[in-house]
Parts: sequence; structure tokens; C-alpha cells
Amino acid sequence: MTSDIHDTYARLRDHARTTSALAGIDALLGWDERCLLPIKAGEYRAEQMTLLAGMIHDRQTDRRLGDWLAKLADSPLAADPTSEMGTNIRQLRRQYEKKTKLPKSLVEELARASVRGQQIWQEARESDNFAHFKPALAQMIELKRQEADALGYAETRYDALLDDYEQGALTSHVARVLEQLREQLVPLVRAIADSTRRPDVTVLERKYPIDVQHSFGRDAATRIGFDFASGRLDVTAHPFCSTMGPFDVRLTTRYDERYFNSGFFGILHEAGHGLYEQGLPAEQYGLPAGEAISLGIHESQSRMWENLVGRSEAFWQHHYPLACTAFPEALFDVGLERFHFAINDVRPSPIRVEADEATYNLHILVRFELEQALINGDLPIDDLPAAWNEKYHVALGITPPNDADGVLQDIHWSAGLIGYFATYSLGNLYASQFFEQAADDVGPLDEQFAAGEYRPLLDWLRTKIHSQGQRFTAAELVKRVTGRPLDHAPLMRHLWGKFGPLYNL
Repeated sequence: MTSDIHDTYARLRDHARTTSALAGIDALLGWDERCLLPIKAGEYRAEQMTLLAGMIHDRQTDRRLGDWLAKLADSPLAADPTSEMGTNIRQLRRQYEKKTKLPKSLVEELARASVRGQQIWQEARESDNFAHFKPALAQMIELKRQEADALGYAETRYDALLDDYEQGALTSHVARVLEQLREQLVPLVRAIADSTRRPDVTVLERKYPIDVQHSFGRDAATRIGFDFASGRLDVTAHPFCSTMGPFDVRLTTRYDERYFNSGFFGILHEAGHGLYEQGLPAEQYGLPAGEAISLGIHESQSRMWENLVGRSEAFWQHHYPLACTAFPEALFDVGLERFHFAINDVRPSPIRVEADEATYNLHILVRFELEQALINGDLPIDDLPAAWNEKYHVALGITPPNDADGVLQDIHWSAGLIGYFATYSLGNLYASQFFEQAADDVGPLDEQFAAGEYRPLLDWLRTKIHSQGQRFTAAELVKRVTGRPLDHAPLMRHLWGKFGPLYNL
């Protein structure tokens, strides 16, 4: 019996790894589509990725998989649900039960619509033409409604979509958490707006040659621990990190010769994602024990390295002399204090990916509320641009100058990533709570950063978070690592602790 059980597990493991290899090929095609694909090749790429989506779905819903999982569910291998084998059996069974609810035709149509939608979105954004994007968005919203209905949900359709990114989370719970955060954020943003102390952001708008930005950013990613022997850095319209295999993690960013923050902090952000991917157990690649548990936890890693590390004064105590050497013409008359204040400028702006730490989560709340309304049918797509602008006016006191910098700025809805946005704010909350605990466990992080030492933090993250794979839910992981449930207080302590002194609050 024992031998038979282990043989069954071996078949399950091998099946999952082959499926993961196909998913890696799909990810490679997606990376190529967003970085290198010729414009005229878009239609055929959509067909290629649709074919792969169907093949992957066939494997994920294979009846043999269901038989193996049923046999293993009550076996000694699953007795400890958080062991490597127990995690793989439990999570693969969960995935199987979800995937078997989805018709293959719907999976294929979603894949096709995602590729085409991203291409149409890019054209629409470049031409500031929401009408061009509207049919593709309408199709995607309808397909995601069908997906939610097929999967089933606890309270609202959005629950089914949110669960893809934040396992077990309910929309109502996430809404409460984000509303509590909003109540704390608004007074902080208002206090900063009322301050008479303002940074000189023009120092970031001088000429920063793109080739130098690339080498400087790549060097910074290397210094914090990203392994370029197992990764690379490229340029795209909307930055992302993608994993094709256990030793192939790809970062992307976008550069603006007249704005330093865009490229550099984009690199640090995506490198944070990449460090998580490179820290997952390679021997478990293709299995849940070797995969990230949630996008909220994933985002906690990117936001931690981008903001809690990369925008700290301690980080720049080490890196600023390197920046002055790299960009002598831009920084020849700029001191560290002036530069640090500039990169931490707080002011309402229309672009989420370039938003400061204090206002960023208000951007997320706008999207979280709008995509719920779209999925629930409470907001017609024709009314989306006006609704977007109105929410920006209420949340941030500004109105985007055009749709390209408004409703068309994000790639997510074109790719069918609905339910994703809330994980950005959850990531900020997780990051601050983890960061406080790391400081308690490994000593004064600021002193380490000032000396250019990032390994103690990275090793802590590898042990506490990366190596855990999907052994625990995000909520369970936070409690195990920090000893308490998710709380907005650490994030608010961080924000007040940074911006209070900068703005004399």
C-alpha cells in the first residue's frame, strides 16, 4: 500500500511539473508579446496562447488527476497539511476542483481576449482613445462574469475573481480593511498638503541618460540580491515580473530620460517580485510548495524593496555617492537630503505606478471600487471614464488630464486581471508588518542599509516567507511570522515616521 501511494504521488508530481512547464512556455510567449513582438504578429500570438491555454486546461482537469488526488487526500502523505507533500496534495486538489468548473471554451476565449485586449489597450493608450478599447473591455468583463458564475462565490461575483489572487479572501473583508486604511490615510495626506515645506522635484527632471539608468538600476538590483545569472531586465510599456522556470525570472521597467523615479523604482519594485521568485524552493518548482501563496504576499516583497528599503534615507547613504558618479551632470549640485526629499515627494497625481507611498493606496481604492461595479453590472462601460475621473476628484482632489493618464493607464483590465488591484494595498500592509518584525529579529535595518548590507533582510525573507511556498494562506503566514493578524497600524507608523519629519508635521 505504501509503495502504491508513493507511486501515485510520483505520477501526480510529474503531471503537475509538466503542466507547469507548459505554463512557463505561455509566460515566455506573454513576455515576448509585451517586450519584443512585432505589431503585425499579434493575431497569431493570440492563437498560439489560446492553444496553450486549452492544453494547460486539459491537463489541469484530467480525470486521472482527480483520481490520484482522491486516493492521496486521506493517505499518510497528506496527514500533515503543511508538509511539502501535504501542501502539494491539498493545493492541487483545490486547483483541480476550481478548474473543473470552467468550460475549456471559456478558458480559451479568455486567453484569446487577453492577448488581443492587451494589444488594443496599448494602441488605445498611445492614441488616448478609450472608444478604441471599449469593445475589448466589454468582452473581457462579460467573460469574467461568466468565469465568476461558473466558479461560484460566497457573497458576490467579485469573490470568485479575488480568490484567484488572494486565496480565501472575501470582498467584504478586504473592503473593510481598505476602508480602515482610508480613514487613516486621508488625514495624513491632508496634513502633508497643508505643510509649507515642499521638496524640489525638478532635480528628478534633469537629464538622466537611459543607458546609464539601465546600468545603475541593474546594479542596484544586483546589490539587493537579484541573481542575473537566473534573470534579466528589459523594457516594456507597463512594468512586470514574469517567471518562465526555476532559473528564469524576468524583470521589466520603463524609462523616462527626464524623470529618474520611473525607471529606477520600477526596477526595485520588480526586483522585489523577482527575489521572491528566486527564493522559492527550486526543488519544488511546478508544485504548490514551490509557488507563491498570494499576490498580496508577492506585492509585499516588491513594495518592501521599492519603498521601505529603496526610498529610505539609509539606502541612499550608501547609494547616493554611486548615483552622483553615474549622473554627474544631473546631481552635481544636489545634496543627499535634497535628493531624498525629492524621491519622497507627496502630492496627488493621476498615475498609480508613479504615486508616492502616502497617496498610492487611494489609487487602489478607486480601481477596487470601479471593477466591482463593472463585474456586478452597476457601472456601464460607457460611463467608466467619467466615473474614474469623479472618483479621482473625490479621492485625490484632481482630475486626470486625459484618458491615457486616467482610465487607460493600467494594463490589468485588458489582460483580464480583475480582482488583482486590491492585492497592491494588501501588499503594502503585509510589507510594513513584515518589515517591523524583521527589524526586531535581525537588528537595526537602517544601519545595515547605510553600509550597503541587504543580505540580513533577504535571508530573513527567504526563511520566513519565500521558502514557505503555499504551505499557509496569506492570513496564516502573516500571523505565524509576526504573531498577530494583519493590521494597518504598522503601515501608518511607517508613513507618519517618514513623512512627519520630512514635512514638519
